[in-house]
Amino acid sequence: MRAWINGRTLESPDEPALGVLDHGLVVGDGVFETVKVVDGIPFALTRHLERLARSAAGLGIGEPDLDLVRRGVEATVEGQDLPFGRIRITVTSGRGPLGSPRGHEGQTVVVVTEPAARPDATTAIATVPWARNERGALSGLKTTSYAENALMVEHAIRHGASEAVMANTAGLLCEGTGSCIFYVLDGQLVTPTLESGCLAGVTRALVLEWCRDEIDVVERDEPIDVLRRADEIFLAGTTRDVQGISRVDDRELPAPGPVTRLAAKIFAERAAETVDP
Repeated sequence: MRAWINGRTLESPDEPALGVLDHGLVVGDGVFETVKVVDGIPFALTRHLERLARSAAGLGIGEPDLDLVRRGVEATVEGQDLPFGRIRITVTSGRGPLGSPRGHEGQTVVVVTEPAARPDATTAIATVPWARNERGALSGLKTTSYAENALMVEHAIRHGASEAVMANTAGLLCEGTGSCIFYVLDGQLVTPTLESGCLAGVTRALVLEWCRDEIDVVERDEPIDVLRRADEIFLAGTTRDVQGISRVDDRELPAPGPVTRLAAKIFAERAAETVDP
């Protein structure tokens, strides 16, 4: 693991570097991105940085210096043996008071890169009793205010799953805590619309763009119980790519199914053609 903060590469990721008054620590006032690394090269970095900027603007913490962020990425990736890994980019509003109002001393920018395990071809998911607020102030933003996601994931793990999936306040299927969800119903591949409150996932967008020529894929909102009727389900995420679902709650599914296999094949082939689609 290698860490970098505000232009300085740390001697160790455990080196003290963040002040106790940083607003990202005090109230979770920041945004972040996770970027996949394959053979030492970040994948879809431009798309991730564009979303980082959108999230920062939506949160009102100012525009990140994306050239500085790129330098942080280079500093943490360069010289490392990374067949597969991930980069975590975090931008907070910087030093602030012990309360909700922000300070005015400028952003904190942190980049951390580490090796990661390649995802399994399939996994299990658990639905949770909590809803994503599609009308909330943070809807559609990838912020560091992640405590509810952490709680949901722990719920999923206790139920033998690796990811938690939730509805929005209208009871419509929304997303996973760190992934977007697709399902197959009557031969059609479906994913919730962005109006559901789900994050505009980078992998989600690429699946939609790359698969439309070979798969009938649409964005449509349905009640979360559609997962009990779906013929196939898969997650789309930065370090998951296209990952088939073999179980949702107590319902077993054959996985990966034929549409999931085709989507995964298309994604892998297109991703191999370009590292920055």
